[in-house]
Parts: sequence; structure tokens; C-alpha cells
Amino acid sequence: MKRYSRITGTGSYLPPRRLTNADLVTQLAAAGVETSDEWIVERTGIRARHFADDGVFSSDLALEAAKNALQAAGRSAKDVDLIIVATSTPDMVFPSTACILQNKLGANGGAAFDVQAVCSGFVYALTVADAMIQTGAAKCALVVGAEIFSRILDFKDRTTCVLFGDGAGAVVLEASDKPGILASDLHADGKHVGILCVPGHVSGGAILGDPLLKMDGQAVFKLAVGLLESAARATLAKANLTDADIDWLVPHQANIRIMQSTARKLKLSMDKVVVTVGEHGNTSAASIPLALDTAVRAGQVKTGETLLLEGVGGGFTWGALLLIL
Repeated sequence: MKRYSRITGTGSYLPPRRLTNADLVTQLAAAGVETSDEWIVERTGIRARHFADDGVFSSDLALEAAKNALQAAGRSAKDVDLIIVATSTPDMVFPSTACILQNKLGANGGAAFDVQAVCSGFVYALTVADAMIQTGAAKCALVVGAEIFSRILDFKDRTTCVLFGDGAGAVVLEASDKPGILASDLHADGKHVGILCVPGHVSGGAILGDPLLKMDGQAVFKLAVGLLESAARATLAKANLTDADIDWLVPHQANIRIMQSTARKLKLSMDKVVVTVGEHGNTSAASIPLALDTAVRAGQVKTGETLLLEGVGGGFTWGALLLIL
């Protein structure tokens, strides 16, 4: 009998501190940076985002999302034999945020590691977990996206600091005799490293380079729309399905314009696209599981429906994954 993997529970968590565009505009004005709510909404669709307080780490956000996912799946931490955390903002250089989460959760003993593919990270992590379950290396995986991007933003650059937020999302992925994850398609092209990066690192106790996020927004946009379509079509082809078989598109929540363009290329109405960017902003690797959990808990996305997840991120990385919920 073929072994599959299925999502049995979803969870998410947003830090309590919510900043509307008006809040952020006021904060930036005090630093001499001019922008407006209208400018932000028109270009991105973002109206608010959440920022973590000092002393809160990605593993803390991941812990709350993981607890919610486990509760939804009817599982306990002791059932988990694999933890993968997708993050670009780990608690520390090492050990992995996954190991820190494992200990906080009380799920010690199974494999635990991080995946770093920036905004594509959750799709990458879910693909790896699916492969490990299919081969019998794991039975019950916790796959998490968790980010605190507010700490790597340049608040003198209005083109980037208004885009991002903090948060975490998680799913419980379990072995099953029924199809769940159907296909995925992952890619990267390192020649585009410079268009979205944080070009700094720690050396001898000091930061070398620039530890703040840099992005060429136009270059990212032009790449993203085409690459998302190609990955989506490749994934559908692997599953012998077409655009018409997609019940819901759950995209990386980067920018409403990118999501609208992708939907048009896939001949999907925006009524079939899960959109949370307005309230969450871009939470990088956390954005897809955050959006998924929000839609599931709202009753928007239902068990048995076919979902296409897709994302692009620094690297440049991109990928798509098709599943039956």
C-alpha cells in the first residue's frame, strides 16, 4: 500500500502588538521618513501588521502556532517525531530554531532542523516533510514557518519597512493511506541573490556588512509572477490536474498585485484566492501557513478541497505544492 502524507491540523499565532499603517506612518514621520496609508495600500494591499515585543523570539511564536496545530489535529507533542521550522530569522546562529522549539514543546527525541529558503521556506519544508513521511523516516511531522522580520528592517527605507510583519503558522503532517500532498515543484537561481537579501553576518563578535533587509522591488515583482505561474503549472502537470481542479490558491502573502497577477495567469477568480496580506503584511516563511490556518478556522477552506500553495523568496527561490486538505 502506498504511503502518503496529509495535513491533519493547522495553527497560527500573531504577536499581540498590531501596527496599522497610520501607526507606522506616525513612527516613520518622527524619523523623517514620509509615506502614507494610501501609498502603502495602493502598492501592496497592506493595512496592518504585527510586531513582536523585545525578548520574544521566533521559537516563541512557533511554539504557540505549533500548540494550536497539535490541538486541531488531536495530537500531543509526544506524537511528533519530526520538526521542521522554515525561518530566516532564527533565535540564534545555532542550534536551530527547530531544536529550541522541540525542547519548549516537550517533543524531544525526533529529528529537528531548520529550512532557510526565505519566503518559499514553508513550501520547501512541507516538501521535505512529505518526502520523509513517504519513505517511512517519520510518521507525524510538525512543519512551521516563523519569522520576526521587524528586527531586520531598515526604517529609513519606506519601500521595504512598510511591507513586513511578524508571525508564525504551523501544520501537523501525518502518514496516511489516502492522498494528501499530491505534488510539488521547487527551484532556485542564485544569480538573483542581490535583489532580495540581508548582506551581513557575525564575525569576531561584530556584524560585518549590512544586517538590514535590501530589496529591488521591481526586479522581484517581474521575476515572481512568471516563476509562480511556471511552478504552479509544473506541479499541476505532475498530479495530472489542471487549473480548473484548484479549489483554493494559498499564495505567499507578499503583495496583493503579485497575487492578482498570478491568479489571472491561472485563470482563477480572486474569490478562490486566500488573501490575508491586508492584516498580516509579508511574514515571509510564516505567510502561507498563517493564511491557511486563518482560512481553515474561518470555514473558508474545507476538508477535501484541493489547494495550491506557492511562494517566492530571496535566493532567488520559488516553489509550489498541491494538496488535498
